[in-house]
Amino acid sequence: MTGPQLAQLANRRLTRAMITANVAGAAVVFVFLYYLLPIELPDHGSPRAVNIGVFVVFMVCACVVGTSIGNRVAAPMRRWLESDQPPTDADRRAVLRQPLRQTRLNAGIWLFATALFGGLDVFYDPRLAFDIATTIVLGGFATCGIAYLLAERCLRPVVTRAMTGATEPPPLVLGVMPRLVLAWALGTALPLLGVVLGLTTPTHSHAPLRTGGVLFLVAVALVAGAVAMVAAAGGVSDPIRSVAAALRDVGNGRLDAEVPVYDASEVGRLQSGFNAMMAGLRERDRLRDLFGRQVGDAVAQRALEHGVELGGEVREVAVLFVDVVGSTGMALTSDPQEVVRRLNAFFGVVIDVVTEHGGGVNKFEGDAALCVFGAPVDLQDATTACLSAARELARRLRELPVAAAIGVSAGTVVAGNVGAESRFEYTVIGDPVNAAARLTELAKESDGCVLADADVVAQAGGAEAGHWQRGEQVVLRGRDRPTTLARPV
Repeated sequence: MTGPQLAQLANRRLTRAMITANVAGAAVVFVFLYYLLPIELPDHGSPRAVNIGVFVVFMVCACVVGTSIGNRVAAPMRRWLESDQPPTDADRRAVLRQPLRQTRLNAGIWLFATALFGGLDVFYDPRLAFDIATTIVLGGFATCGIAYLLAERCLRPVVTRAMTGATEPPPLVLGVMPRLVLAWALGTALPLLGVVLGLTTPTHSHAPLRTGGVLFLVAVALVAGAVAMVAAAGGVSDPIRSVAAALRDVGNGRLDAEVPVYDASEVGRLQSGFNAMMAGLRERDRLRDLFGRQVGDAVAQRALEHGVELGGEVREVAVLFVDVVGSTGMALTSDPQEVVRRLNAFFGVVIDVVTEHGGGVNKFEGDAALCVFGAPVDLQDATTACLSAARELARRLRELPVAAAIGVSAGTVVAGNVGAESRFEYTVIGDPVNAAARLTELAKESDGCVLADADVVAQAGGAEAGHWQRGEQVVLRGRDRPTTLARPV
C-alpha cells in the first residue's frame, strides 16, 4: 500500500474511531443525567431550554473546531504519508504520539464543555451545575479512554511503516500498566462511580435508583468493560504472538525473521528488541560465514566452541601440498583476469576434493595450497584419506587448463594459532609440511606430477597402498636421510 493510500485509510479509521468514542461519551452523559441523577429543575427560568440551545451551538462549533484542530494535529503524519518517503525521526515521533494528541484534543473539548455548562447552570442552581459538570467529566473520561485505545489500534499499519528501518526502540508513550488501568476504569470504575453518585446525590436521596440506570451500568460493565479489556489485552497479546511466531521461524533456521513494530509501549520495545537481536544474529552469521571462508569451516567451528589463544598442540597428521606448474609463464602470457579465473577454478577443485575426503585447506600460498588431514578435527586413518585425495585431485585437475604438482607426507606436527595477540592464523608446523612441499617440487619434473613418501604409503589402510608403487630414493632438502618415493599406479 502506498503512502497516500495509507493516509486515506488512516483518516477514515481515525474519523470513525473518534465518532465512536464521542458517541459513547455522550451516551454516558445522557444516561447519568436521565437515570442516575434525575435533576429537580428550579421553578424560575428555563434551564432546560437554555442548555439544549447552548448544546446545539456547542456541538456545531465543537465539530468545526475539533475537525480543524484535528487536521492540524494529524498534519505531520499526513504530510509524511502523502510524500511516500522514508520516515525521519521527527516523522516517527509524530506518528507514535498521534493517539495521545488525538486524545488530548478530545479532552480539551470535553473540559471546555464542562466549564461551559457548569458555568451556565451555576446561575440557576449550584447543585445543578455540579451534577452536570461531574457528569460531563465522566463522559469526557470515557471518551478519551476509548479514543486512545481505538486510535492506537487504528494506526498500527502507519506505525509499522514509520518504524521500518528504525535503529532505536520506540519511545514509551503509554505503557502496558496504564493501558490496563484505563481499561479497568472504563469497564469497572466508571459504572461503580455511577452507582455511588446515584445513591449519594442529595437530589436523589428520596428515590430509589431507576431500573433502567442500573441495567445500563450493568451493560457498561459487561460490554464496555469487555471491549476495553479486549482492546488493552490485545495490545499486549498480539505483539507477543507475533514475536512467538517469529521465534518459531528462527528455531527452524530462518534468520530473516522480523516482526512489525507498531506499539509505543513496553511491547513495542519488545518488538524492536527482537528485530535488533535478529539483526545481530544475522551479522554474527555473516561474520561466521566470512570467518569460515577465510580459515576453513573446521577451524572456525573450533574457534567458536573453544575460543582462540596463541600456542599449539602435537598431532599426527597427513599433509598434501599442491602447486601450479608454470604459474610464472601463465602470468606473463595471460591477462590478470584470466589468471585469476584459472586459479579460482583450480582452487575450487582442490577445496572440493580435499573436503570430500575429510581434510581441510589450511592456507593458500599464491598459486599453491597446503591441505591437512587430521587437524584441527580428528580424522580416523588420515593417511589413507590424504593419499586417496591426492589421486582423485590429480585426476580432476587434468580436466582444467592448469597443470599442478602434488606432494604427500605424514607425521608429527605442531598445530595451533601462530602470530600475535592482535592477529594470528591456525597452521601446522613440522617436518611433514616441509617434506610435502619438497615432494611437490620434485613432482613437477615427474610423470603424473604426484609423489608421496613411500613410508607413508606403507601406513595406509585398506587397499589404498595397492594404488601406489615404490620408486627411487632421494635426499630431500632439509633431511639427512634418503626418502623413498611412491607414485600412483
